[in-house]
Amino acid sequence: QVQLVESGGGLVRPGGSLRLSCAASGSISALYAMGWYRQAPGKERELVATITTGGSATYADSVKGRFTISGDNNKHTVTLQMTSLNAEDTAVYYCNAENRYSSSSWTDYWGQGTQVTVSS
Repeated sequence: QVQLVESGGGLVRPGGSLRLSCAASGSISALYAMGWYRQAPGKERELVATITTGGSATYADSVKGRFTISGDNNKHTVTLQMTSLNAEDTAVYYCNAENRYSSSSWTDYWGQGTQVTVSS
């Protein structure tokens, strides 16, 4: 099992910035990637950004140029720096960690979620 502890989030005005952090612990010897997903009311959960332990990052088109993901392999943490936030970024943000055992075998773990609200 992998435990994920999230921090950050909250209420911010349009155009503002927030930072989300997530720390993984437990069975992380096969940790391959960490990242963030979000779910807005009435919508499906969607990818925001992920980063592999090798440093390869993937972003949703909607956040490219505004969000930056970074990871610390020594601390098993991932940070999402969010800038130029707008109302469409309002959602519950979930930390994700992927343990990968082979090309066809992996397990996803999820944090409890943290609310990000962008409103004036």
